[in-house]
This record gives sequence, structure tokens and C-alpha cells, in this order.
Amino acid sequence: MSFLSNLEWRYAAKKFDTTKKVSDEDLDKILEAIRLTPTSFGMQPYHFYIVTNQDKKDVIQAAAWNQAQIGTSSHLIVMCARNDLMTVKDEYFDAMSGGSVEVRANLRGFEDMVTGFIPHSSPEWAKKQVYIAQGFALAACAELQIDSCPMEGFDAAAVAKILELPSNLDVAVLLPIGYRADDENPRPKFRFSKEKLFTNIV
Repeated sequence: MSFLSNLEWRYAAKKFDTTKKVSDEDLDKILEAIRLTPTSFGMQPYHFYIVTNQDKKDVIQAAAWNQAQIGTSSHLIVMCARNDLMTVKDEYFDAMSGGSVEVRANLRGFEDMVTGFIPHSSPEWAKKQVYIAQGFALAACAELQIDSCPMEGFDAAAVAKILELPSNLDVAVLLPIGYRADDENPRPKFRFSKEKLFTNIV
């Protein structure tokens, strides 16, 4: 199948087949797609948790209005935005320079630009970067014929407490993945037409 055919195939699965698990190899491909996601400045201001523990998934499901796709998923990816952006910046330039003072000095102009931006940003900026990563994860799942369901319907504070997240992380979105249950009965896919969505300026 082509990439676009795979996107046509996918939908937001509401229940997964609990007897089928995503392989480590395919999970690694999804995580690599996330790792390669483009973000503003390339900073990747986020951290993700991959939950396979069934007890944890069940408790998180209760904090998400008991939506079955969480508890039945093979893996639950909890996608968190970082709110300690100056620390992210320092980690980013430390890693990019390989610890070299000389290389870091050559990055000074870029780093100064990022440093100047951060005080004018907000936690929502980091969450927007998470959503770019979510899009790449959804596309990777479709490419691998793995089902997924992006979710905003949950109590973020409760999920953070369940996972004992550090205070520098804000839960932005949940992404359960797996293989659709045999008794899934999704609505026919609907999307607006190109004419509705796009305007050409020539």
C-alpha cells in the first residue's frame, strides 16, 4: 500500500485486540519516527512514556472516562511537554556541541536567538511540538498497519499522578496503539473536500 492508502486505511480505533501485541521491532520504528520529528529550533521539548503495564493502563483508563482503547492497547504512549525550557535549551546545545567549548562558541548566535525566544514562549508552545510528534507517530503506525487513537479526553493531572511524573512534564496527549478488535465498527471515514480546505493564491 502507498503512504496515502495507509492514511486512508487508518482510523481512531476505539478498542484493540488484546491478544495481539506490537512487536519490539515495529515499536522501535514508531519511536524512531517520533525521534526524527521536526520541531521548532529542533529542540524536541518533550518526553514520552511507553506504558505496557496492564495495571497502569487500567488506572489511566479510569482517568480517561473509561475509554476502552487505553486498557486494550498493546502500548500506551503518554506524550508530555516539558515546561523547563531553559534547561531543555542547555541540554540541547550541550548535546549538539558534544561538550566542546569551541563548537559551543560557534553556535553562540543560534543559542542567543533561542535564549531570547524562551521568555516569550509559553507551555502551549511545547505542547504544539508534542502534536507534531504525534502526527509523525500516527503516520508511522499507518505505514506499519498498526492501529492508533490520539486522545485528549483524560484528566491530565490524574495521569501525571498515576505515573509519578516530575514537575517539569505536562501530559499533553495520549496515544494508545495496537491492532483493532474484530468487533470494531468504525463510522465511514469522512473528510472535507480539497475545495473546502484549501485556497490557491496564484
